[in-house]
Amino acid sequence: MATMKSVKTGAPNTIDVVEAERPVPGPKDVLVRIRACGICGTDTFFVELGGTPYGPEGPTDSVVPLPLGHEPAGEIVEVGAQVDGLKAGDRVVVNPQGVPSGIIGCGGAHGGMSEYLLLEDAEVGRTVAVVPDTLPFDVASLNEPMAVALHCVNRSGATPSDKVLVFGAGPIGLGVTIWLKLRGVQHVVVADVLPERLDTALEIGADAVIDSAAEDVTARLVELHGEAANALGQPRAGTDLYIDAAGVPAVFNSTVDAAKWGARLVMVALQKKSADLDLGGMLRSELTLISSQGYPTEIFEVTPELAAHQERFARLISHRVPFSDVTRAFDLARTPGAAEKVVVTFDDPE
Repeated sequence: MATMKSVKTGAPNTIDVVEAERPVPGPKDVLVRIRACGICGTDTFFVELGGTPYGPEGPTDSVVPLPLGHEPAGEIVEVGAQVDGLKAGDRVVVNPQGVPSGIIGCGGAHGGMSEYLLLEDAEVGRTVAVVPDTLPFDVASLNEPMAVALHCVNRSGATPSDKVLVFGAGPIGLGVTIWLKLRGVQHVVVADVLPERLDTALEIGADAVIDSAAEDVTARLVELHGEAANALGQPRAGTDLYIDAAGVPAVFNSTVDAAKWGARLVMVALQKKSADLDLGGMLRSELTLISSQGYPTEIFEVTPELAAHQERFARLISHRVPFSDVTRAFDLARTPGAAEKVVVTFDDPE
C-alpha cells in the first residue's frame, strides 16, 4: 500500500502530520502531487479549535478533526480513463468547492496540505485549471485567496474614478489592492497597524498608506481624497469606497466617522466578533454595506492574471517553508504580526 504524509488538526492549537493511504483515482478523477499550499486564516481557526465545529446540518456541540489546506497547487501524476483535457505532468490549481466529498481542507474528506490530493470528478474550468510552466507553484497557490479578493472587488462595483481605502494589508487586502489597480482605479489607500505590511502595500501598487495605529484615519483621508459631506452637510472625507479586509470592529467605526454621502463599505474579512454599529451614522451618510463571500465565478478567472502579473503577486508571500517544517509554518501563520502570507513547499515525495 502506497502512503503519503498529510496534515490534520490535532489537539486545540496543534497540528498532526499523519501517514495516510495514498488515494487511487477513479475513472473520473485525477491524482495531484502537491508542490505548494498556502495557509489561510480559516486553517488557523480550525487549528485553534482542534477541528471543525460544523456538521452536515450546521454547528455541532463538538469538534471533529479534519484534513487541512485549501490553497494547493501541484502537478497531475495519474488521470482517470474518463477524464478529458488533462494529462500527467500538467501543472494545476483547483477549486476547493468543486468536489462532491465536501470542501477541500474545510470540512471535506480531503485536504490540500498533503503530499497528494485526490481531485474527484475532474473537469477543466470547473474543478481544475491548468497553469503555464512559467508560473511558480508558490505563486500558483495564491489562486484561491486571490479569487476571494477579486470577488470582493467585483462586489464593490469599483470604477476607475473611485477613491478607495482598503483596511488591512494581509493577503486579501493586498490582493484587493492589486485587482483595484489592475482595474485602473484612480487612487487606492491601504491602512494597517504594521509598518512592514504597509511597505508591501506600496510595493504592489498602493498610492498611499496610513498607519492606523499612529495616524488619524479620517484626517489623512481628507488630505488624500479631499473633503466632502454627509447627508446633513457635515464635513467628511471624499473617499468613495471602503474595503474591510481586517475584520476588526474599529473598521466599521472608522468608516462611519469618515463616510461621505453615498459611500460604500464592502466586508470581505471574517468577522469573529460583531461590532456595535452606529446605525445613525450610517443613515446620515446613506452608507451602503456590501458583504462579499467566497468566489462564485472568480476561482479560475484569476488564473491567467496570476501568470501575467506573477512578480507582483509573489510579493504577497512573506515566508516559504518546506513541508518537513510544516509545524513551524503553522506557528508563523498563527502568530499575530509574524508573517504576511505563509506558503508550504513540497519536495519530491520519497
